[in-house]
Amino acid sequence: MKIVVDYDLCESNAICMDIAPEVFEVRDDDFLYVLNETPSEDMRPKMDEAVQRCPKQAISIKE
Repeated sequence: MKIVVDYDLCESNAICMDIAPEVFEVRDDDFLYVLNETPSEDMRPKMDEAVQRCPKQAISIKE
């Protein structure tokens, strides 16, 4: 799987970072960074939660 972020929609609210800090990081510049675009399959539950809980629907998973 590959994590894709639509940065035009993203508000960098850090909900995804709270769910999966090993994949998402909001830095001091208030921008979201994807630390690992291709997390292992065992991370799927966290990635699904990040997609579902993103208030702007900015995160998606590509297979």
